[in-house]
Amino acid sequence: MEILKLDSYWDKTFKLDESVSHKKVTFTNHFGITLAADMYMPKEILKQVQDDSTKKFPAIAVSGPFGAVKEQSSGLYAHEMAKRGFITIAFDPSFCGESDGNVRYVNSPDINTEDFQAAVDFLSVHPNVDSEKIGIIGICGWGGMALNAAAIDTRIKATAVMTMYDMTRIAANGYFDSEDSEQARYEQRVALSKQRTEDYKNGSYKNGGGLPDERPSEEGFFQQYWDYYKTERGYHPRSLNSNMGWNASAGTSLLNNKLLSYTNEIRNAVLVVHGEKAHSRYFGETAFNNMIKDNKYTSNKELMIIPNATHCDLYDGGKGNFIPWEKLQNFFESNLK
Repeated sequence: MEILKLDSYWDKTFKLDESVSHKKVTFTNHFGITLAADMYMPKEILKQVQDDSTKKFPAIAVSGPFGAVKEQSSGLYAHEMAKRGFITIAFDPSFCGESDGNVRYVNSPDINTEDFQAAVDFLSVHPNVDSEKIGIIGICGWGGMALNAAAIDTRIKATAVMTMYDMTRIAANGYFDSEDSEQARYEQRVALSKQRTEDYKNGSYKNGGGLPDERPSEEGFFQQYWDYYKTERGYHPRSLNSNMGWNASAGTSLLNNKLLSYTNEIRNAVLVVHGEKAHSRYFGETAFNNMIKDNKYTSNKELMIIPNATHCDLYDGGKGNFIPWEKLQNFFESNLK
């Protein structure tokens, strides 16, 4: 296992609650990539396991958004769910943040689904985790990865996806399916192929560029991204979305894949949460409708639309405290018992 150099100081975009303990952990996925994670444990549980090391508790693994790091939204979710009685980890996916993997700043629906499964591996053998009571939370693009993981890994007893993207759909079809044509995909393939040749010739990988330094003047969801990633609200120096963005050819593996092909065979519980005013709402609604189509196991599936919330409001609550913490707590308590 690769030995990672992890920052030991508190560098999150949220404050550590006095009721929660925190430490850095690592684990390795089936591609041999070592992942870095923040582990949160309620101090009440910590006290109990110190008195009786055989005690076991429910656990949740969290990742996302797409291009974010564990010090941002996923860490907030893990921290909050720990306050509510769960052992949690927020992990950086392969090739990003403090996790291993070269070339940097690339993604893969296969590897990133495996990242969730590796997190479940880690939790399954943790001495204080009940291996029959493990759930996951995927945010934004990692919502799609989480659903894919739930479709293949029966150890995942409950899955919540927040303000989700289907990254393979947007890679192939563009926003709102506006580029869903063979010609548009062909042009993408030509551009990606040329970029790969240039990268190989240069011996380095071109960065795709991130959000602009100045807030976009045109009102829309790119303003919402900027307001989260480029301000004190959510900025982090290791975050792709806060800085220079993905590798320019990072979308190659997404373009020819269908991430959610077998989600209608998920038997365990799923909660899909989206904002009413989120530009990405159609991803969550489509994923939910496809998941329950021809599925005998629909009674434990739920779609929740948060009134007035935008996409990024579910990253950290926004100004309206839009994240339904009580709902998440009840969902996992009900399905991890």
